[in-house]
Amino acid sequence: MGIRGSQNEERFVRYLLFAVLLATTLPTLAQAPEGYLYDEELVPKYNLPNFNDKSREEWLTLFSDQVYGKVPDFPWREEWRRVEGPTEVFNGLGWREQWVVSPLEGLELDVLLYRPTTEAPVFLGMNFYGNQTVYPDPDIRLARGWVDNNAGIGIEKHQATDASRGARASRWPVEMILKRGYGLCTLYYGDVDPDRNDFTDGVHALTGAPGKDEWGSIAAWAWGLSRVNDMLQKRSDVTGVIAIGHSRLGKTALWAGAQDERFAMVVSNDSGCGGAALSKRRFGETVERINESFPHWFCKNFHQYSNREDDLPLDQHILLSLIAPRPLYVASASADLWADPRGEFLSTLEAAKVSSAVDLPTWEMPEPGEVVQGQVSYHLRAGRHDLTLWDWMRFMDAADQQLRYPIPEH
Repeated sequence: MGIRGSQNEERFVRYLLFAVLLATTLPTLAQAPEGYLYDEELVPKYNLPNFNDKSREEWLTLFSDQVYGKVPDFPWREEWRRVEGPTEVFNGLGWREQWVVSPLEGLELDVLLYRPTTEAPVFLGMNFYGNQTVYPDPDIRLARGWVDNNAGIGIEKHQATDASRGARASRWPVEMILKRGYGLCTLYYGDVDPDRNDFTDGVHALTGAPGKDEWGSIAAWAWGLSRVNDMLQKRSDVTGVIAIGHSRLGKTALWAGAQDERFAMVVSNDSGCGGAALSKRRFGETVERINESFPHWFCKNFHQYSNREDDLPLDQHILLSLIAPRPLYVASASADLWADPRGEFLSTLEAAKVSSAVDLPTWEMPEPGEVVQGQVSYHLRAGRHDLTLWDWMRFMDAADQQLRYPIPEH
């Protein structure tokens, strides 16, 4: 396992990436919240717990009790129905299907599935504003529930409109994914639990307000990913399910992948605090800041570690280690200092050391545009907090190798 320039990029491309880094880092620093740590030399000394000090189940229990929250004890069902398709797309390149997954009475998750014409692994991830934002197709169902307002992409009065169709297509390169021989499955995260500090809607309204150690929204979203995974696992044309997520949904993919070992691979993009980044570094977004800004994401017990990261009995490298021996890919962006790219890299390095399927890594922090690839993979992309085609290409490169899937011509 070593550092390499992906896709044999020529030297001038690397120079271009450095130019992009210079152009994007300065404005990002100017916009970063004041009063937070962005100087590597000021990072406090910290001690990381050893993964081998506890069993996998003990670590999972500790994360449930102290960070994400336990799923309450309630029955759910495996129930889904197809509402559209299969419909041929991209001149025969693949098929589109739309499903409604209903794990509880009164809870309906609209699911959009693109699959190639052959059996294939499928990337499963949540989106922020509804399935209609993934691709500008008038036949994709609009999000039906509460959506966070964003007039710039056509979300008004907390309702999705036709103006939002394809508004996030740059993050979901559907045609390229199909060309590479993979499927894509996505759902709107607000169908599981609307992203607001209110436990009176979504799955919480059906299961009761959470207690101190019970699930926040990230755990609820992770639970929703697993309920869609229930459906995909029953399909003969799906050869493996890859959990993927960006930002808060990267945190979600990691927690879902740690708990649900049916996920064949896990991909976290720019997940930051509470995701892949080490909390004890206190670099960029801190435990205190994330709990103040998004008090509903984690369980109430996690709030006791605000400005007390040294007292945390765990850290995020343990979460990443819980995914082993399945393939893991963590991605960062060079100008996304709020998410602490170095903290994500160091966390990934520690997780790679735990994996018994690789030699002891001797990685150094990659430069923008470089990839460390193996059973545990990491890359640093030049630019800001985003999910790009370049990221997707690297994720599929890793899946080609780690899932031992026959690589199609592309």
